[in-house]
Amino acid sequence: MAIASVAIDWQQFSPWSALAGGALIGLAASLFVLLNGRIAGISGLLSSVLESGEGRGEKALFLLGLLLAPLLWRLFGELPPIKFHNGWLGLGVAGLLVGVGTRYGAGCTSGHGVCGISRLSLRSWVATLVFMAAGFCTVFVLRHLLRG
Repeated sequence: MAIASVAIDWQQFSPWSALAGGALIGLAASLFVLLNGRIAGISGLLSSVLESGEGRGEKALFLLGLLLAPLLWRLFGELPPIKFHNGWLGLGVAGLLVGVGTRYGAGCTSGHGVCGISRLSLRSWVATLVFMAAGFCTVFVLRHLLRG
């Protein structure tokens, strides 16, 4: 079994947009915690918007900003094409597994990976390592063992 290599298209490589996106994510998460005293974990925000509770409007506006961000991006450049290779069923199963995982793990990449690690939370470090390892293993199994 051969290990696949990753080729970078240096003509299309744009680290500045990735850096700007990361800075905006950090700024949004920081402002959310400073203004609301709450972690900007997207899965937790989404579940609390769907339930009734305090601060529902602010949380809904934060989530709306996530949905509107690609429209704002289009003012400055073309959106990259969206590609997925496992069909709608695969996408649905993946989404369901991510949803279940965020409930069992008490958070997602934004809650643990962005906010938790920046707060030096041991629980978030462990959670992030676990879901990253699970993602790596899933990609390896799907691409190399099941399709190989």
